[in-house]
Amino acid sequence: MPSLNEIRSTFLRYFEGHGHAIVPSSPLIPRNDPTLMFTAAGMVQFKNLFTGVETRDYSRATTAQKCVRAGGKHNDLDNVGYTARHHTFFEMLGNFSFGDYFKEEAITLAWGLLTKEFGIDPDRLLVTVFHTDEEAVEIWKKVADLPDDRIIRIATDDNFWSAGPTGPCGPCTEIFYDHGPEIWGGPPGSPEEDGDRFIEIWNLVFMQYEQFSDGTRRDLDAQSIDTGMGLERIGALLQGKHDNYDTDLFRALIEASAQVTGTDPDGDGNVHHRVIADHLRSTSFLIADGVLPGNEGRGYVLRRIMRRAMRHAHLLGAADPVMHRLVPALVQEMGQAYPELGQAQSVIEDTLLNEETRFRRTLERGLKLLDEEVAKLSEGQDLPGETAFKLYDTFGFPLDLTQDALREKGRGVNTETFDSAMAEQKAKARASWVGSGEQADAAIWFDVADAHGLTEFLGYDDLSAEGEVLAVVVSTDRVAEAETGAEVQVVANQTPFYAEAGGQVGDTGWIETQDAEVEVTDTKKVAGVFIHFGTVRRGTLREGAPAKLTVDADRRQKIRANHSATHLLNEALREVLGTHVAQRGSLNDAERLRFDFSHQKALTADEVATVQDRINHFIRQNAGISTRIMGPDTARELGAQALFGEKYGDEVRVVSMGVEPTGKGPDQNTWSIELCGGTHVSRTGEIGLCVITGDSASSSGVRRVEALTGAAALDHLARQGRHLAEAAAVLKAAPSDLTERVRQLATERRRLEDEVAQLRRDLAMGGGSAGGAEPRDVNGVPFLAQVVEGVPGKDLPALIDARKGQLGSGAVLLIADAGDKVAVAAGVTDDLTGRLSAVELVKAAVTALGGKGGGGRPDMAQGGAKSVENAEAAIAAAEDVLKETN
Repeated sequence: MPSLNEIRSTFLRYFEGHGHAIVPSSPLIPRNDPTLMFTAAGMVQFKNLFTGVETRDYSRATTAQKCVRAGGKHNDLDNVGYTARHHTFFEMLGNFSFGDYFKEEAITLAWGLLTKEFGIDPDRLLVTVFHTDEEAVEIWKKVADLPDDRIIRIATDDNFWSAGPTGPCGPCTEIFYDHGPEIWGGPPGSPEEDGDRFIEIWNLVFMQYEQFSDGTRRDLDAQSIDTGMGLERIGALLQGKHDNYDTDLFRALIEASAQVTGTDPDGDGNVHHRVIADHLRSTSFLIADGVLPGNEGRGYVLRRIMRRAMRHAHLLGAADPVMHRLVPALVQEMGQAYPELGQAQSVIEDTLLNEETRFRRTLERGLKLLDEEVAKLSEGQDLPGETAFKLYDTFGFPLDLTQDALREKGRGVNTETFDSAMAEQKAKARASWVGSGEQADAAIWFDVADAHGLTEFLGYDDLSAEGEVLAVVVSTDRVAEAETGAEVQVVANQTPFYAEAGGQVGDTGWIETQDAEVEVTDTKKVAGVFIHFGTVRRGTLREGAPAKLTVDADRRQKIRANHSATHLLNEALREVLGTHVAQRGSLNDAERLRFDFSHQKALTADEVATVQDRINHFIRQNAGISTRIMGPDTARELGAQALFGEKYGDEVRVVSMGVEPTGKGPDQNTWSIELCGGTHVSRTGEIGLCVITGDSASSSGVRRVEALTGAAALDHLARQGRHLAEAAAVLKAAPSDLTERVRQLATERRRLEDEVAQLRRDLAMGGGSAGGAEPRDVNGVPFLAQVVEGVPGKDLPALIDARKGQLGSGAVLLIADAGDKVAVAAGVTDDLTGRLSAVELVKAAVTALGGKGGGGRPDMAQGGAKSVENAEAAIAAAEDVLKETN
């Protein structure tokens, strides 16, 4: 019985043997399609090849693409764990042709793989085709000798595929496997098609058209092939299973889940184990590709998946976090095919542990609320949407998690009222948000790329260049010309301006033509097109005009220094804190650098000093910074660091800096090696100096270090020096003695504060007003009430204890007048707390003083108000409480 790993390998090697390039899986975050939240199909990374916008050095490809369907258009989350074939994460095996072969060879290759390589009985296979695609019908008869009753014509979108509302599309043919008459269900297109007898195993898409937003289509210049076969489905079939979760890979994860929870993998908790196994895959791969749990976008979807799995672990009785303990089992099963899992293992484990620890603190409260609300419902009544929204808004329970919990109780959620509550919240958020409105529809830039090719970037070597204005956009409209004062977006055929990417901000500067000057305030990139944002300061800017593009050189130099210092900072953090440190974001602008990295706790002062010393050591080396172009695999073999979630092509820029005898690289003497497309100084000495100015928490499990370089760092140190000198002068001490002098003053201040507090207490113990300092008998209880002045609220408990000691038995009420506020405290001796509470005394007094609340213990309570004017009424109110005491 072949394992899923063997099936994946067989697929890829089969197509490699038929001239296909094996292309690595692209990240789960699409880099070339803003309409998709996650990569949900194998063709996503090839989308621009199908439309002709992009070309590569191969025309045939095969992949095992990691996919997630848990948000946006493709969302299978609700069904996961309860059905045999739904997953949030799955692997899509595919073969692709970009203008090379078409229908006949695609069908021939598919039939040969299934019936010969995989050994599937051809009599068990049948196919569907789009109802007008007679060409496909004839090919199936020719290649597979299929009779008419096993070629089913489908007139719906089930056999016409598209990735979204726009883009490449075409008819398809789907291959089904017949599990036999003993399983209920009918063939596709029949009333019983939803049964499990006939299961789709492969979809061959004949990419013939490009579809536009208005519904029109054009014939693609080159007809292409896109196929998709779920590894989990074909794996179940080849292993003789009817359930994807019974395959070897899932079985290993389910048994790992059972082991860490101490439960039966096949018992009543089987559904819980299935959910955990599936969600472990999706969360781990998303984290490895750079997604971290958050409150919006992809981070929010990740958090939903994580918390759904964690709730199922809770239902299995797991008392402690367990998801992070399952990561090694996943790496063992899939780490060879996807090495990024092993590289990110520590980050995945830390993220899961932190999230589950935090979620468990709110889970029990949320489930308790849910149980309380369900108890109020009548038999069969759905949970009100407002309650479901409260769970979401207060406890972080997404709707699907609440629905999942209710499913086990045989109930649902009123989604209409939930949607209304959600819409109301979104409307409020929308009202407080202002979009940039600065960028035109991405379709414009794809049109520019289609007509003129991608922008050539010259800025690694030049800060000024000649070019041609290819497009001018005002607002979201492409125009032939723009007058003085217009806010424009300009594209040229080549540019020295760096477009914002990899944490480095976009360049600013000027674009000059014979008739116009444009001040460029930012540069961004869409679909390989560099977009210069700016304002026409003089004349009329015209499309097609020759132009001179000049970058603000001083600003660029500061940015380069900060970016190069960030590389040194990254390596220094890994050296000082450990190799678990991984970049989680950065900002390199002209003013500063900011670096986010995975780490669980704040840096100590010694760690900050050591990191800073290491950076400046390599700056003082003034060693040259080298940049080389190589394949990503070669770069990683050299020890180059890569940013998780970043897509790297067939060639990458590798930036090396710093000389270290026991370092990395081919000569083993390079300190920092990173894959980076940004701009850098030529020698480390150009950075000048680096000063770390702060370390803070950026998000859960992520720290943020901020630093300055060059003149900004010197200015910072100069300011710090002036502050130090001024402080030393005030204290009449040498700067070198300042720390000890401040320590002495702090000690002296604490001593004096303690003396003053004691004097206040002694003074308060010796006199008073508004009720006197002598106890009175109220309903048989000795009661001492007193207004004291100049005593802070924090000193009242000590005074209360002293008064209680004087009384021996009784109650005490103290009202402290501090001028701008009033503190109230009450105490009851231990022998009376059974029938009298200090909390009631405080609440009564605070209310009479015009305040609210108050609380504490029966023997000691405190509260506050704003004015002492009604002190006598407050004491009287407390006496009334005593009078009502039995």
